[in-house]
Amino acid sequence: MCDDDIHPGLVHDPRLSRRAFGLLTVAATGVATVARADDTVEEKDVEVKTPDGVADAALFYPKAKGKCPAVLLWPDVMSLRPVFRDMGRRLASAGYVVLVPNLYYRMKKAPVIEGTFNFANPDDRAKLTPLRASVTTEGTFKDAAAYIAFLDAQAKTNKAKKAGVQGYCMGGPLSFRTAAAVPARIGAVASFHGGGLVTDKEDSPHLLIPKTQAAYLIEIADNDDKQDPTAKDKLKAAFEAAKRPAQTEVFAGAAHGWTVKGSQVYNEAAAETAWSNLLALYKKALG
Repeated sequence: MCDDDIHPGLVHDPRLSRRAFGLLTVAATGVATVARADDTVEEKDVEVKTPDGVADAALFYPKAKGKCPAVLLWPDVMSLRPVFRDMGRRLASAGYVVLVPNLYYRMKKAPVIEGTFNFANPDDRAKLTPLRASVTTEGTFKDAAAYIAFLDAQAKTNKAKKAGVQGYCMGGPLSFRTAAAVPARIGAVASFHGGGLVTDKEDSPHLLIPKTQAAYLIEIADNDDKQDPTAKDKLKAAFEAAKRPAQTEVFAGAAHGWTVKGSQVYNEAAAETAWSNLLALYKKALG
């Protein structure tokens, strides 16, 4: 489902070359030199120490005075790239400290795919196989704890407020695992066209719901629901059994990947509705 249906939008960020990224100097705080900023949001490329190495990521926060809740944003299968930088920037402008990590830091720095990429081409899809294999359940738990700790170490983060986590495609399951990895910190979880939220495996993300303390927003693509119409019912049952507040809905006519701007299946009206739902969740759950 994730492999064939995601349309990545822009892969290479013309504003930041790989060489420039490699030359960034990391200060004692772990924050690298500013890569880009606008009038209201500060953007920095950062390096985050994890138990397995050093992850490259992008950090965004409002320039305005005051502290804000933290949010971890897991990108889709194509990892950190311009469209997810834009999402991080937009979310920060709404009043949050946002971290967008490179999923595949164990293998290579972002952008992980350069040039054109066609999911209909088996050779292109094969490029993602070893990268995806580097993202494991055990590794995600370690990464999630490190990323939330990094966010909590930022001067702009209001640690008195709960943190949020959101994910796209394969980032959906990673968001569930984040909520289970640091349950005392995560107050809200959002999944957009998440793939594999319900499986028959022992590490199925939906089995983690009772271990979490978060409110949930599950936004499902129409074609994903048609492929597995029982998944949403199993999720709803799991939320109810765990007494976790959750909004679970299918977006009629919206295809897998519809929230990713610049993609072939981007649906602006549905994407804006999903974004409004996200902000409503965070306002209620994170304060």
